[in-house]
Amino acid sequence: MNVRRHHISAAVLAAVTALGLGGLTACSSDSSAAGNTDKFDVVASFYPMAFLAEQIGGEHVNVTSLTQPGQEPHDLEISAKQTAQLQDSDAALYLKGLQPTVDEAIGQSEVKTKIDAATLTSLESHAAESGGHEDEHAHEDEHGHEDEHGHEDEGHGHDHEHEEGQDPHVWLDPVKYAEVAEGVGKAFEKADPDHAADYKKNTAALVGKLNALDEKFETGLADRRTGVFITTHAAFGHLAERYGLTEEAISGLDPESEPSGARVKELQQTAKADGVTTVFYETLVSDRTAKTLAADAGLRTDVLDPVEGITDDSRGDDYFQLMEANLAALQKALGAK
Repeated sequence: MNVRRHHISAAVLAAVTALGLGGLTACSSDSSAAGNTDKFDVVASFYPMAFLAEQIGGEHVNVTSLTQPGQEPHDLEISAKQTAQLQDSDAALYLKGLQPTVDEAIGQSEVKTKIDAATLTSLESHAAESGGHEDEHAHEDEHGHEDEHGHEDEGHGHDHEHEEGQDPHVWLDPVKYAEVAEGVGKAFEKADPDHAADYKKNTAALVGKLNALDEKFETGLADRRTGVFITTHAAFGHLAERYGLTEEAISGLDPESEPSGARVKELQQTAKADGVTTVFYETLVSDRTAKTLAADAGLRTDVLDPVEGITDDSRGDDYFQLMEANLAALQKALGAK
């Protein structure tokens, strides 16, 4: 994945150590502090992980996100203060491979419970600049949905580490996100057994809502004019695969990468051949490339949110509202009835 790596230097770690107990005490007086509260303190790497922790933990957890609202998570750099908060937390919830500095900070920390969401479901490799469409000989996967790529999820063991080229955006597939939620719930039960019953109940409620969301997408996208959509950021491969769609991304997994002239020309041809009406962009990165391509090809633009963070410009206040807004945008763009 083409993400700039910023290594945590020895100087930063020394600065964290130098903060000592006084620095950590100052953090604990802050309501958003990651540690030293009377609750189960969880540091989450970015919004989709924080949302899981809050929904599953309920009143028993104190959740701090390393990625602030409006901050592009792929480019996150960990501060000395955040590293100190991490050290003082009960658990860290992250998705290995998405944010290299987070991976490194958590790997070097002494947090007792480290939960890597990438090990709780299966990740796939989705070609960001595929010249053609995926294999149309789909079959039913273990969840009863069509898998365009013709393979079983269970063939991709849940215990592997995130590998280069695999798509980490699993939260955009409600089924995979539900699998992650179940794993997080079990980890919370083990780490904080006094509240295990509540974590189990909250996890079941969240999984139920995610299953209902999956059904909305399945039904809402079943009868459509086209299954092809163009987006700036190759974040929607898991979503596309779940519902039998084809994502054509201007850029790769890194939302800041620039497309080649050949890729732009190819997308213009794809749009004409497949009846594409809309070029999607997102709220946390520039929309310049999407609007230029749309103008040149005579297409509309609209937002398809990768749900990496909530801002004032977001079309909703939480994961479910943003995903339902995404469904409505896809239905309009794909001519769904």
